[in-house]
Amino acid sequence: MSLLELSAVDVAYGDLPALRGVNVVVEAGETLSVVGANGAGKTTMLRTISGLLRPRRGEVRFEGERIDRLPCHRVVELGVVHVPEGRKVFPSLAVRENLELGSYTRAAKVRRADSLERVFTLFPRLRERVRQPAGTLSGGEQQMLAIGRALMALPKLLMLDEPSLGLAPLIVKEIFAIIGEINRAGVTVLLVEQNTRQALALSRRGYVLESGRVVLVGSGEELLSNEHVRRAYLGL
Repeated sequence: MSLLELSAVDVAYGDLPALRGVNVVVEAGETLSVVGANGAGKTTMLRTISGLLRPRRGEVRFEGERIDRLPCHRVVELGVVHVPEGRKVFPSLAVRENLELGSYTRAAKVRRADSLERVFTLFPRLRERVRQPAGTLSGGEQQMLAIGRALMALPKLLMLDEPSLGLAPLIVKEIFAIIGEINRAGVTVLLVEQNTRQALALSRRGYVLESGRVVLVGSGEELLSNEHVRRAYLGL
């Protein structure tokens, strides 16, 4: 049984289709990337998995359980945690307060102290800024905080929406290295990215979304060498 399965999922905003018959499978323990241009449906897919949007047709299953009709908090309790595009930290709250908000479920509260230490080990800069308001952090530090807050919820599946967006190249490299560490520690990662080269290089498998449809599926290596991907997304 796969960890996550989307089966023939259709999603629309009013009369405007956003996902059309999308089939995606995420296996436990892997890093899987979904790449595509702006408007391809990548963020819509993550929002549907999280319970923020309801599919018109199709099913979303996590560990065999159908989740596409569950409220968002219940999806998180099952272990599906979403880091949205734009980071969405609470700017007036301190770094530690932002992190603690991530551990609101009963299971996560019990392990809050251990989780904090784990986050500070992954992101030493957050330890240095633990009492600093999140709004005063750099963009890269806020992205680290957003990922750290998600880890506080003890995810089985960590979904990341455009974690490299707006960041300097050196920070992007650091963020992707940390995502690899998180995966090696046992967390399955579903990564949505416009940085196609970095995302596919990190991933065991990938999907290409175009206009709400899956048009290509393969290993990260296969997709990086695919002529369409090279021409459309890598500028080669």
